[in-house]
Amino acid sequence: MKEARFLTSLESAGRFRSSAASHQGAVRARNEDCYVNRPDLGLWAVADGAGGHQSGDLAARTLAETLSRVPSGLGAAEILAEVRLRVEGAHEALLAEADRRGAGAILASTLVLLLARGDHFACLWAGDSRAYLLRGGQLSQVTHDHSLVQELVDAGAISPEEALVHPNANIITRAVGVREEAFALDKVSGRLYPADRFLLCSDGLSKTVPEADLAALLAADEAGAGAFLAAALERRADDNVTAVAVEIFAAAAEAEITIRRTV
Repeated sequence: MKEARFLTSLESAGRFRSSAASHQGAVRARNEDCYVNRPDLGLWAVADGAGGHQSGDLAARTLAETLSRVPSGLGAAEILAEVRLRVEGAHEALLAEADRRGAGAILASTLVLLLARGDHFACLWAGDSRAYLLRGGQLSQVTHDHSLVQELVDAGAISPEEALVHPNANIITRAVGVREEAFALDKVSGRLYPADRFLLCSDGLSKTVPEADLAALLAADEAGAGAFLAAALERRADDNVTAVAVEIFAAAAEAEITIRRTV
């Protein structure tokens, strides 16, 4: 396989330093993943599009663009309300576009997002894109997949190991843009501590790279999104792969630094 090249966005603001990268993977011709990397807002997200050629790309891009336009200067409660409002608006817009395209059209995307403000964080999601937290050397999964195989695991019908190779491992049970009686994002919140590190990723990463390796990469001195993509591509990831890595520091930096580089 030729050496993969991808853009890695490295950004720093206040207590936060983060990096983000995305790649179509070793098999797919198109990349229908998108991300948001805004440490200045304390906002990060990964969206993994579904619905077929161009539709998934549009769904993920719609989410990323609307979240990227969240205004600065909002308080913690205000930014959470703004994010929910924007995701709900994107959900309705995708449903309307699917109706316009006719019967059978689906424009949908998973979404996982992290909000951090002061000493607290909130994680919201729909689908099987994940958030992990590395704290004190221990990696934990913050999110709980909305997927058929997760429901089977929860019911004790299959093991987590069997879920990875299950023939229906790609079936999600919730997504932005999928018609439901009452669409909602799940939410987990908690306290932030210095040296916490978060990883947001699409399932192209979590289904390809073992959690022990994800933990080691996240714990590295220069934990960067590019390292996660490289690990997935070495394992011939058969899906799009996106990673956003976020580090939490003890004190705010005096100035914002923004760097973009090609890896």
